Amino acid sequence: MSEIIGVDVGGTKIAAGLVDEQGTILRMTRKPTDTATPDSVVETILEAIAELRDGGASAVGIGAAGFINSDRSTVNFAPNLNWRNLPLGQRVAEATGLDTVVENDANAAAWGEFRFGAAREYGSAAVITVGTGIGGGIILGGKLLRGFSGFAGEIGHINMVEGGIPCGCGLRGCWEVYSSGGALLRAARKIARQDREHSAGMLELAGGDPEAITGTMITQATQNGCKGANDAFAEIGKWLGQGMADLAAILDPEAFVLAGGVSEAGDVLLRPARKAFLERLTARDYRPEPAVLLASLGNDAGLIGAADLARE
Repeated sequence: MSEIIGVDVGGTKIAAGLVDEQGTILRMTRKPTDTATPDSVVETILEAIAELRDGGASAVGIGAAGFINSDRSTVNFAPNLNWRNLPLGQRVAEATGLDTVVENDANAAAWGEFRFGAAREYGSAAVITVGTGIGGGIILGGKLLRGFSGFAGEIGHINMVEGGIPCGCGLRGCWEVYSSGGALLRAARKIARQDREHSAGMLELAGGDPEAITGTMITQATQNGCKGANDAFAEIGKWLGQGMADLAAILDPEAFVLAGGVSEAGDVLLRPARKAFLERLTARDYRPEPAVLLASLGNDAGLIGAADLARE
């Protein structure tokens, strides 16, 4: 099984690539996600696979945002794709004649970073995707942690604050509402409303309106030395580090890898996250210090990981 087709299914686009045993993408295609019906998404996946098949692929690995059954074929629930109990792996296998494995997209991205990216030198890792929310994947002893139902790794919904800020999942106080892209926007806009002088860099980009500040503006403002923007990253970094310390107490991974769109800000997020993590790490003076790293595969991690999981 030298070459596998990896597919990363997102709410706005589907990326697919022909991936070799070294995790190198040999060919790639991207298509907009048509979420009009559950079947329209499947059809787009099949079109992407068809474009890559002449490369001699022997299997398909699919990473999809949703709850993936432990059979590694059925998508139990993917609200952004209008999927409910969809036998995706079976349908793709029947349509293509290729063995097909389906995995949660964050798990697939985590596996990609573990096998070929920032965590490739470690035997265990917790990969945290910091984007609109928080997702992640856990690898222990070289094995992806899937759990009893296949739903393990939904780390964004660890409860951080009892009765805290409402989360989109229906609960309150989840980790992701304090340390995600949404949390960054909330922190930056609040800081800009309260301290316009130290938020001048963000406000200039936003035309003077705190509510018009975007994530891209916050990152750009940090590069220009804006104190308010840096303070916003420090706020979510504090919560991020606290959650990582909780995970370390339970899982004891060798490395933490920060991935996702917000992590692309780099050291401005990594520094406060690492500081808060070490301050809260239990028995810090009596254990090896886990590495805290930035992801290295970018947006390709999901399809690379999905392909390699199909190779398993």
